Amino acid sequence: MEILIRRQLPKHLKPRPSDGAALGFGDIYTDHMFKMDYFDGAWRNPRIEPYGPLMLEPSAMVLHYSQTIFEGLKCYRHPDGRLALFRPRDNFRRFSTSAERMAIPPFDEALLLRALKELLKIDGSWTPAHPEASLYIRPTVIATEPHLGVRPAKEYLLFIILGPVGPYYPEGFAPVRIYVEPFYTRAAPGGLGAVKAGASYAGSLLATELASRKGYTQLLWLDAISHRFVEEVGSMNMCFVIDGTIVTAPLTGTILPGITRSSVLTVAKDLGIKAEERAITVEELLETQKNGRLSECFGSGTACVISPVGELCYKSEVFRIGNGGIGEITQKLYDELVGVQYGARPDSRGWVEYVA
Repeated sequence: MEILIRRQLPKHLKPRPSDGAALGFGDIYTDHMFKMDYFDGAWRNPRIEPYGPLMLEPSAMVLHYSQTIFEGLKCYRHPDGRLALFRPRDNFRRFSTSAERMAIPPFDEALLLRALKELLKIDGSWTPAHPEASLYIRPTVIATEPHLGVRPAKEYLLFIILGPVGPYYPEGFAPVRIYVEPFYTRAAPGGLGAVKAGASYAGSLLATELASRKGYTQLLWLDAISHRFVEEVGSMNMCFVIDGTIVTAPLTGTILPGITRSSVLTVAKDLGIKAEERAITVEELLETQKNGRLSECFGSGTACVISPVGELCYKSEVFRIGNGGIGEITQKLYDELVGVQYGARPDSRGWVEYVA
Protein backbone atom coordinates (compact mmCIF):
# COMPACT_ATOMS: atom_id res chain seq x y z
CA MET A 1 0.00 0.00 0.00
CA GLU A 2 1.11 3.55 -0.68
CA ILE A 3 1.87 5.61 2.42
CA LEU A 4 0.41 9.10 2.17
CA ILE A 5 2.49 11.85 3.78
CA ARG A 6 1.21 15.17 5.10
CA ARG A 7 3.93 17.27 6.74
CA GLN A 8 3.52 19.66 9.60
CA LEU A 9 3.73 23.30 8.52
CA PRO A 10 7.16 24.81 9.37
CA LYS A 11 5.67 27.47 11.65
CA HIS A 12 4.12 24.74 13.80
CA LEU A 13 7.26 22.62 14.27
CA LYS A 14 8.27 22.02 17.88
CA PRO A 15 11.49 23.33 19.46
CA ARG A 16 14.17 20.67 19.67
CA PRO A 17 15.65 19.73 23.07
CA SER A 18 19.42 20.14 23.18
CA ASP A 19 20.84 18.21 26.13
CA GLY A 20 20.58 14.44 25.61
CA ALA A 21 21.43 13.67 29.23
CA ALA A 22 18.53 15.78 30.53
CA LEU A 23 15.82 14.44 28.20
CA GLY A 24 14.19 12.13 30.72
CA PHE A 25 12.12 9.30 29.27
CA GLY A 26 8.74 9.38 27.56
CA ASP A 27 7.79 13.06 27.86
CA ILE A 28 8.87 14.62 24.53
CA TYR A 29 7.47 13.72 21.08
CA THR A 30 8.42 14.62 17.53
CA ASP A 31 6.41 16.55 14.93
CA HIS A 32 4.86 13.61 13.03
CA MET A 33 3.26 10.21 13.56
CA PHE A 34 2.17 7.25 11.44
CA LYS A 35 -1.45 6.09 11.42
CA MET A 36 -3.43 3.26 9.85
CA ASP A 37 -7.09 2.29 10.35
CA TYR A 38 -8.87 -1.04 10.43
CA PHE A 39 -12.52 -1.23 9.40
CA ASP A 40 -14.73 -3.33 7.09
CA GLY A 41 -12.34 -6.25 7.55
CA ALA A 42 -9.09 -4.64 6.34
CA TRP A 43 -6.27 -2.28 7.32
CA ARG A 44 -6.59 0.94 5.31
CA ASN A 45 -5.26 4.44 4.77
CA PRO A 46 -1.60 4.21 5.91
CA ARG A 47 -0.41 7.77 6.40
CA ILE A 48 2.09 10.06 8.07
CA GLU A 49 0.64 13.25 9.48
CA PRO A 50 1.38 15.87 12.15
CA TYR A 51 1.51 14.55 15.71
CA GLY A 52 -1.65 15.43 17.57
CA PRO A 53 -4.52 14.29 19.81
CA LEU A 54 -6.70 11.31 18.89
CA MET A 55 -10.45 11.57 18.45
CA LEU A 56 -12.25 8.76 20.30
CA GLU A 57 -15.85 8.09 21.18
CA PRO A 58 -16.46 7.71 24.95
CA SER A 59 -17.69 4.21 24.08
CA ALA A 60 -14.47 3.27 22.25
CA MET A 61 -13.83 -0.33 23.26
CA VAL A 62 -10.22 0.27 24.27
CA LEU A 63 -11.48 2.47 27.13
CA HIS A 64 -13.67 -0.29 28.53
CA TYR A 65 -12.00 -3.61 27.70
CA SER A 66 -8.32 -2.65 27.35
CA GLN A 67 -7.87 -4.17 23.90
CA THR A 68 -4.55 -2.52 23.16
CA ILE A 69 -0.97 -3.58 22.46
CA PHE A 70 2.31 -1.76 21.98
CA GLU A 71 5.99 -2.22 21.16
CA GLY A 72 9.18 -0.40 22.05
CA LEU A 73 12.37 -0.01 20.04
CA LYS A 74 14.97 2.68 19.43
CA CYS A 75 16.75 4.60 16.70
CA TYR A 76 20.41 5.47 17.29
CA ARG A 77 22.66 8.06 15.70
CA HIS A 78 25.96 6.52 14.60
CA PRO A 79 29.26 8.43 14.51
CA ASP A 80 28.96 8.92 10.73
CA GLY A 81 25.54 10.53 11.22
CA ARG A 82 23.50 7.62 9.90
CA LEU A 83 20.34 6.54 11.74
CA ALA A 84 20.29 2.91 12.84
CA LEU A 85 17.59 0.56 14.15
CA PHE A 86 18.44 -2.42 16.34
CA ARG A 87 16.63 -5.65 15.40
CA PRO A 88 13.43 -3.87 14.27
CA ARG A 89 12.06 -6.92 12.46
CA ASP A 90 12.07 -8.84 15.73
CA ASN A 91 10.06 -6.07 17.37
CA PHE A 92 7.41 -6.08 14.64
CA ARG A 93 7.28 -9.87 14.78
CA ARG A 94 6.58 -9.67 18.51
CA PHE A 95 4.02 -6.93 17.80
CA SER A 96 2.20 -9.43 15.58
CA THR A 97 2.33 -12.07 18.31
CA SER A 98 0.79 -9.62 20.75
CA ALA A 99 -1.96 -8.80 18.24
CA GLU A 100 -2.83 -12.47 17.81
CA ARG A 101 -3.10 -12.99 21.57
CA MET A 102 -5.32 -9.92 21.96
CA ALA A 103 -7.64 -10.87 19.06
CA ILE A 104 -6.46 -7.92 16.96
CA PRO A 105 -6.47 -8.45 13.17
CA PRO A 106 -3.04 -9.24 11.67
CA PHE A 107 -1.12 -6.49 9.91
CA ASP A 108 1.71 -6.36 7.38
CA GLU A 109 4.98 -6.25 9.35
CA ALA A 110 6.97 -5.22 6.26
CA LEU A 111 4.61 -2.28 5.68
CA LEU A 112 5.07 -1.12 9.27
CA LEU A 113 8.86 -1.25 8.98
CA ARG A 114 8.68 0.71 5.73
CA ALA A 115 6.34 3.23 7.38
CA LEU A 116 8.70 3.59 10.33
CA LYS A 117 11.63 4.32 8.02
CA GLU A 118 9.58 6.91 6.14
CA LEU A 119 8.63 8.51 9.45
CA LEU A 120 12.29 8.57 10.50
CA LYS A 121 13.26 10.23 7.21
CA ILE A 122 10.98 13.09 8.26
CA ASP A 123 11.67 13.26 12.01
CA GLY A 124 14.99 11.44 12.25
CA SER A 125 16.80 14.71 12.94
CA TRP A 126 15.28 14.49 16.43
CA THR A 127 17.61 11.55 17.16
CA PRO A 128 20.11 12.78 19.78
CA ALA A 129 23.84 12.54 19.24
CA HIS A 130 24.41 12.22 23.00
CA PRO A 131 26.00 8.83 23.91
CA GLU A 132 23.29 7.95 26.46
CA ALA A 133 20.33 9.15 24.38
CA SER A 134 18.29 7.80 21.48
CA LEU A 135 14.97 8.20 19.68
CA TYR A 136 12.35 5.95 21.26
CA ILE A 137 9.77 4.36 18.94
CA ARG A 138 6.33 3.33 20.18
CA PRO A 139 4.05 1.35 17.80
CA THR A 140 0.56 0.95 19.29
CA VAL A 141 -2.83 -0.51 18.39
CA ILE A 142 -6.07 0.49 20.11
CA ALA A 143 -9.65 -0.71 19.64
CA THR A 144 -11.65 2.30 18.46
CA GLU A 145 -15.06 0.80 17.71
CA PRO A 146 -17.82 2.58 19.71
CA HIS A 147 -19.49 -0.42 21.34
CA LEU A 148 -20.25 -1.66 24.84
CA GLY A 149 -20.13 -5.45 24.96
CA VAL A 150 -17.34 -7.91 25.61
CA ARG A 151 -16.02 -9.14 22.26
CA PRO A 152 -13.13 -8.27 19.93
CA ALA A 153 -13.60 -4.88 18.31
CA LYS A 154 -14.28 -4.46 14.61
CA GLU A 155 -12.40 -1.17 14.27
CA TYR A 156 -8.84 -0.26 15.29
CA LEU A 157 -6.22 2.45 15.01
CA LEU A 158 -2.54 1.56 14.61
CA PHE A 159 -0.09 4.38 15.19
CA ILE A 160 3.64 4.95 15.66
CA ILE A 161 5.02 7.87 17.64
CA LEU A 162 8.62 8.93 18.28
CA GLY A 163 10.38 10.80 21.06
CA PRO A 164 13.97 11.58 22.09
CA VAL A 165 14.90 9.94 25.39
CA GLY A 166 17.74 9.73 27.86
CA PRO A 167 18.37 6.88 30.33
CA TYR A 168 15.21 5.03 31.41
CA TYR A 169 16.25 4.96 35.05
CA PRO A 170 17.50 8.17 36.71
CA GLU A 171 20.50 6.14 37.89
CA GLY A 172 21.53 5.53 34.26
CA PHE A 173 24.03 2.67 34.02
CA ALA A 174 24.39 2.41 37.79
CA PRO A 175 23.15 -0.28 40.20
CA VAL A 176 19.45 -0.07 41.04
CA ARG A 177 17.54 -1.40 44.05
CA ILE A 178 14.93 -4.11 43.41
CA TYR A 179 12.10 -5.24 45.68
CA VAL A 180 11.07 -8.90 45.42
CA GLU A 181 7.25 -8.88 45.45
CA PRO A 182 5.94 -11.62 47.81
CA PHE A 183 2.17 -11.19 47.28
CA TYR A 184 1.02 -9.46 44.08
CA THR A 185 1.58 -11.22 40.75
CA ARG A 186 2.26 -9.95 37.25
CA ALA A 187 1.14 -12.85 35.06
CA ALA A 188 -0.31 -16.35 35.33
CA PRO A 189 -0.06 -19.31 32.91
CA GLY A 190 -2.40 -18.72 30.00
CA GLY A 191 -2.46 -14.97 30.66
CA LEU A 192 -0.77 -11.97 29.04
CA GLY A 193 2.74 -12.23 30.46
CA ALA A 194 4.36 -13.09 27.13
CA VAL A 195 2.88 -10.16 25.17
CA LYS A 196 3.05 -6.38 25.40
CA ALA A 197 -0.57 -5.66 26.24
CA GLY A 198 -1.54 -2.56 28.17
CA ALA A 199 -3.64 -4.62 30.55
CA SER A 200 -0.68 -6.65 31.80
CA TYR A 201 1.20 -3.46 32.72
CA ALA A 202 -1.81 -1.84 34.40
CA GLY A 203 -2.01 -4.75 36.84
CA SER A 204 1.54 -4.08 38.01
CA LEU A 205 1.12 -0.42 38.91
CA LEU A 206 -0.08 -0.68 42.51
CA ALA A 207 2.65 -3.04 43.67
CA THR A 208 5.28 -1.00 41.82
CA GLU A 209 4.07 2.19 43.50
CA LEU A 210 4.20 0.54 46.93
CA ALA A 211 7.79 -0.56 46.27
CA SER A 212 8.70 2.93 45.07
CA ARG A 213 7.48 4.38 48.38
CA LYS A 214 9.98 2.08 50.09
CA GLY A 215 12.79 3.48 47.95
CA TYR A 216 13.04 0.72 45.33
CA THR A 217 13.36 1.30 41.59
CA GLN A 218 11.42 -1.73 40.40
CA LEU A 219 9.81 -5.04 41.40
CA LEU A 220 11.06 -8.54 40.81
CA TRP A 221 7.97 -10.66 40.23
CA LEU A 222 7.57 -14.26 41.38
CA ASP A 223 5.32 -16.85 39.73
CA ALA A 224 1.57 -16.59 40.30
CA ILE A 225 1.07 -20.16 41.60
CA SER A 226 3.73 -20.87 44.22
CA HIS A 227 5.25 -17.39 44.66
CA ARG A 228 8.66 -19.06 44.63
CA PHE A 229 9.99 -18.97 41.05
CA VAL A 230 11.70 -15.81 39.86
CA GLU A 231 10.20 -14.32 36.70
CA GLU A 232 10.93 -10.74 35.55
CA VAL A 233 10.88 -7.09 36.43
CA GLY A 234 8.07 -5.05 34.85
CA SER A 235 10.41 -3.27 32.43
CA MET A 236 13.20 -5.85 32.23
CA ASN A 237 14.03 -9.51 31.90
CA MET A 238 16.28 -10.57 34.79
CA CYS A 239 19.64 -12.32 34.73
CA PHE A 240 21.74 -13.63 37.62
CA VAL A 241 25.41 -14.61 37.53
CA ILE A 242 25.83 -17.71 39.70
CA ASP A 243 29.21 -19.46 39.78
CA GLY A 244 30.18 -17.46 36.69
CA THR A 245 27.13 -18.62 34.70
CA ILE A 246 24.33 -16.32 33.57
CA VAL A 247 20.98 -17.75 34.72
CA THR A 248 17.67 -16.40 33.42
CA ALA A 249 14.13 -17.74 33.66
CA PRO A 250 12.87 -19.77 30.68
CA LEU A 251 10.18 -18.48 28.33
CA THR A 252 7.25 -20.59 29.48
CA GLY A 253 4.44 -18.18 28.62
CA THR A 254 4.47 -15.83 31.61
CA ILE A 255 7.62 -13.91 30.67
CA LEU A 256 8.05 -11.45 27.81
CA PRO A 257 10.49 -12.73 25.15
CA GLY A 258 12.72 -9.68 25.27
CA ILE A 259 14.74 -8.67 22.21
CA THR A 260 17.54 -7.48 24.49
CA ARG A 261 17.29 -10.71 26.51
CA SER A 262 17.84 -12.69 23.32
CA SER A 263 20.75 -10.41 22.40
CA VAL A 264 22.35 -10.89 25.83
CA LEU A 265 22.28 -14.68 25.47
CA THR A 266 23.84 -14.47 21.99
CA VAL A 267 26.55 -12.04 23.06
CA ALA A 268 27.35 -14.16 26.13
CA LYS A 269 27.86 -17.19 23.91
CA ASP A 270 30.12 -15.18 21.58
CA LEU A 271 32.19 -13.99 24.55
CA GLY A 272 32.54 -17.51 25.93
CA ILE A 273 30.32 -16.83 28.95
CA LYS A 274 28.14 -19.75 29.95
CA ALA A 275 24.40 -19.04 30.11
CA GLU A 276 21.41 -21.12 31.19
CA GLU A 277 17.67 -20.67 30.75
CA ARG A 278 16.22 -22.48 33.73
CA ALA A 279 13.81 -22.06 36.60
CA ILE A 280 15.27 -20.49 39.71
CA THR A 281 13.49 -20.10 43.05
CA VAL A 282 13.83 -17.10 45.28
CA GLU A 283 15.18 -19.46 47.96
CA GLU A 284 18.01 -20.57 45.66
CA LEU A 285 18.69 -16.99 44.70
CA LEU A 286 19.04 -15.84 48.30
CA GLU A 287 21.05 -18.91 49.33
CA THR A 288 23.58 -18.29 46.53
CA GLN A 289 23.81 -14.68 47.65
CA LYS A 290 24.55 -15.69 51.23
CA ASN A 291 27.29 -18.16 50.28
CA GLY A 292 28.91 -15.81 47.76
CA ARG A 293 28.01 -17.74 44.60
CA LEU A 294 25.72 -14.97 43.31
CA SER A 295 28.20 -12.40 42.06
CA GLU A 296 26.10 -10.24 39.75
CA CYS A 297 22.50 -9.41 38.89
CA PHE A 298 21.23 -7.31 35.99
CA GLY A 299 18.12 -6.57 33.99
CA SER A 300 17.84 -6.32 30.23
CA GLY A 301 15.30 -4.44 28.13
CA THR A 302 14.89 -2.05 25.22
CA ALA A 303 14.46 1.00 27.44
CA CYS A 304 17.35 0.35 29.83
CA VAL A 305 19.50 -2.00 27.63
CA ILE A 306 21.46 -3.42 30.60
CA SER A 307 20.71 -2.31 34.16
CA PRO A 308 22.93 -3.59 36.99
CA VAL A 309 21.22 -4.48 40.27
CA GLY A 310 23.10 -3.72 43.47
CA GLU A 311 20.51 -4.73 46.04
CA LEU A 312 17.51 -7.02 46.46
CA CYS A 313 14.94 -6.83 49.25
CA TYR A 314 12.78 -9.85 50.12
CA LYS A 315 10.37 -9.83 53.08
CA SER A 316 12.17 -6.91 54.73
CA GLU A 317 15.60 -8.54 54.44
CA VAL A 318 18.10 -6.69 52.24
CA PHE A 319 20.64 -8.62 50.17
CA ARG A 320 23.64 -6.90 48.62
CA ILE A 321 24.67 -8.28 45.22
CA GLY A 322 28.42 -8.79 44.89
CA ASN A 323 30.06 -5.60 46.08
CA GLY A 324 27.01 -3.53 45.22
CA GLY A 325 28.67 -2.19 42.07
CA ILE A 326 28.73 -3.13 38.39
CA GLY A 327 29.95 -6.69 37.79
CA GLU A 328 32.54 -7.68 35.21
CA ILE A 329 30.13 -9.75 33.08
CA THR A 330 27.44 -7.05 33.28
CA GLN A 331 29.95 -4.47 32.07
CA LYS A 332 31.14 -6.65 29.18
CA LEU A 333 27.60 -7.28 27.95
CA TYR A 334 26.69 -3.61 28.26
CA ASP A 335 29.78 -2.46 26.39
CA GLU A 336 29.17 -4.89 23.52
CA LEU A 337 25.45 -4.23 23.10
CA VAL A 338 25.65 -0.46 23.44
CA GLY A 339 28.72 -0.43 21.22
CA VAL A 340 26.83 -2.17 18.43
CA GLN A 341 23.68 -0.06 18.89
CA TYR A 342 25.56 3.25 18.74
CA GLY A 343 27.97 2.15 16.00
CA ALA A 344 31.14 2.14 18.13
CA ARG A 345 31.60 -1.60 17.57
CA PRO A 346 31.13 -3.67 14.40
CA ASP A 347 27.79 -5.41 13.86
CA SER A 348 28.92 -8.96 13.12
CA ARG A 349 25.46 -10.45 13.76
CA GLY A 350 23.34 -8.48 11.28
CA TRP A 351 21.30 -6.76 14.01
CA VAL A 352 21.64 -3.17 12.78
CA GLU A 353 19.38 -1.84 10.03
CA TYR A 354 19.97 1.64 8.66
CA VAL A 355 17.12 4.00 7.89
CA ALA A 356 18.46 5.07 4.49
